[in-house]
Amino acid sequence: MPATLILHRKFVHAGGIVEMVLWRLPRPAEGKPHGLKYRLYFGRAGACLVRYDNERGKGDHRHYGTQEEPYRFVDVDRLLADFMADVRRLT
Repeated sequence: MPATLILHRKFVHAGGIVEMVLWRLPRPAEGKPHGLKYRLYFGRAGACLVRYDNERGKGDHRHYGTQEEPYRFVDVDRLLADFMADVRRLT
């Protein structure tokens, strides 16, 4: 059973691009105990300013400028709120 797309939004914000994509996995996986796969991106002029994702082998984490750090996933609402708070700080 493939992953199910549960959110895909892409829009212009403060001269940059915001894209939020979340999938529900058929079952939890390594680095994804919550059963979700996601990538949340904000960038401007071809540069990534902030990104949250949980790629294989890294688990939940965020990229903020040139820094990469673990992210403590609580739930989808908190994930989106934390990401958009970072976007607002950068605009």
